[in-house]
Amino acid sequence: MTVKVGINGFGRIGRQVLKAVGEYYPETIEVVAINDLFDAETNAHLLKYDSNYGRFPGQVEVRGDNLIVNGQEIKVFAERDPAKLPWGELGVSIVVESTGVFREASKAGWHIEAGAKKVIISAPAKNEDITIVLGVNEEKYDPQKHHIISNASCTTYCLAPAAKVVNDAFGIVK
Repeated sequence: MTVKVGINGFGRIGRQVLKAVGEYYPETIEVVAINDLFDAETNAHLLKYDSNYGRFPGQVEVRGDNLIVNGQEIKVFAERDPAKLPWGELGVSIVVESTGVFREASKAGWHIEAGAKKVIISAPAKNEDITIVLGVNEEKYDPQKHHIISNASCTTYCLAPAAKVVNDAFGIVK
């Protein structure tokens, strides 16, 4: 059984999430929808040609309003209101919130109103259920009570793992 994921915001982070799912988790995670204000043609071009990460090695096509990535159809929406997205209808379990706009838990919660079960915010958030930094505190995640999760910031990911090692080995005085 695969976990169905929706991506809200197909900028650099959203595109890298799609690529990582395809490369590392193709049997267990399926991106079924993308919501972005750009149309499918523009999103296809940005996925194929990334000035930072280089060309996408797979196949990218547009069929109607949808993307076809390596043979898999991904619905594309351009909805400004996350509560109106068809996450429930599509069976989406997790939404990756990568617009940078819906960082407040009450706003990220609109994805849950639309039928998703969990939201992972790709940035620091306000009033989220938990902030997770892999390698530092992922054991604190409780699926029964943590539904809106912040993935912290790139600065946090740069510092926190090293600080954890130093703290565990020697202690850090506050």
